[in-house]
Amino acid sequence: MSAKTENTEKALDAFLKYTVSQAKANLTRKKKNASKNLYNSLTYDFKVSKNSFTASISATDYAEFQDLGVKGAKSSRKAPNSPFKMGTGSAPKGKFKGAIDKWVVRKGIAPRNKGQFASRDQLVRNIMRSIFNTGIPASRFLSDPFEKGFKRLPDEIIEAYGLDVETFLKQIINNGKKN
Repeated sequence: MSAKTENTEKALDAFLKYTVSQAKANLTRKKKNASKNLYNSLTYDFKVSKNSFTASISATDYAEFQDLGVKGAKSSRKAPNSPFKMGTGSAPKGKFKGAIDKWVVRKGIAPRNKGQFASRDQLVRNIMRSIFNTGIPASRFLSDPFEKGFKRLPDEIIEAYGLDVETFLKQIINNGKKN
């Protein structure tokens, strides 16, 4: 840390720490923390080089889907601004059903049909069909604290480095995908 950039470095490190801690708090508050995998995967990295700073926020591969939501195949009401849509064929085959099955078990959801226990497989299929058709709502667990923390950064940092929220978000997302 050089004397010339000490305040800038402290501000950016505090910004990243704030963003990750608030994102984790949002996951817990919004009950998006069933397995704790997403919560535990949230980290940040901040490196200082002679002429630059490198910052990244990393999380498990499905963090973007939770944060930005996913449009359904038949309705985009839950996540109208999401870049993701069900039925595009980009997801790995067979992973969705297994993830939903594990989620049902963790949540302790007992499948019932008119008061009688029913097949867990049928419950999983019904949940999958509902998610496929209607999508996943955007939780903005990471986007909101990022934007709020970014607004709190001192003006001279923003001016000196010409930080643009959209560009910075893309850089952080791209750096996170490389990890």
